Amino acid sequence: MSMKKADFIWLNGDIIKWNDAKISVMTHALHYGTSVFEGMRCYKTYKGPAIFRHKDHIIRLYNSAKIYRFPLKFTIQEIMNAVHRLIKINNLDEAYIRILAFIGDVGLGINPPQNYYTDIMISTFQWEDYLGNNTKKNGIHAMVSSWNRMKPNTIPSLSKAGGNYLSSLLIGNEARRNGYDEGIALDSFGFVSEGAGENIFKIKNNILFTPPITSSILPGITRDSVLKIAKNFNLKIKECLILRESLYLADEIFLTGTAVEITPVCSIDNISINDGKRGKITKNIQKAFLYLLKGKIKDRWNWLDHIKK
Repeated sequence: MSMKKADFIWLNGDIIKWNDAKISVMTHALHYGTSVFEGMRCYKTYKGPAIFRHKDHIIRLYNSAKIYRFPLKFTIQEIMNAVHRLIKINNLDEAYIRILAFIGDVGLGINPPQNYYTDIMISTFQWEDYLGNNTKKNGIHAMVSSWNRMKPNTIPSLSKAGGNYLSSLLIGNEARRNGYDEGIALDSFGFVSEGAGENIFKIKNNILFTPPITSSILPGITRDSVLKIAKNFNLKIKECLILRESLYLADEIFLTGTAVEITPVCSIDNISINDGKRGKITKNIQKAFLYLLKGKIKDRWNWLDHIKK
């Protein structure tokens, strides 16, 4: 999961050299986790580089900030324009894009002072497969974590906030300590929630199941994309509560997210899924998703934001 540094970063409206992008050790977000962020991907298409569901990601960033009442200085369009500029100046055809809005050096009171704005950073860089090479074909081995996702009305799961990912750290680290590739969390009621950094789908008898938003999941943009794509495969779709043990009986399981894209799960808790192989439906959804990203099929939802040279 190595990352290759780019030449430049965008910080608060200025494009500066990567190594010159620095913040204070007294940054509020370092002490209290007061940040929200987005991860996006730019893909190489026959029309040139294009960002997948660019505006949807930026809208979610602003929604995350709204929940926590973080004031953002720049408009959605200004942030989108900045992403375009940064990809071009870094001369990237394909890239992972990380946007971080955080409370900076405003003092150590938990409640920041009035009339402040969050700092915003945008970085673009090359990043290898999140869960390892060939996992999109060969799949991963997962375990159900002993750590649960947060209860409703505690920490808002609809916000992609930096502090939420301490939960992901616990879930993912536990899995790797025990020899698995990834962990899957249950919600506070014992139903399936999501992976450490991914949404989860299972297929049983040609029905596509995924947990509802109320199971303490992040409303994933790749998740939403899969739901739309799956309708073309004559699959019945159910967003419903999922029992842990029903995962063991699934015909196919896969994870979704910007980092993992669509990655099959070949076993859970050492119980094999589809004889440890990527399933046919998973493969078909992957293929349709990839062809759309690469511009090989019509972008019927206008998901690709092409960057003009």
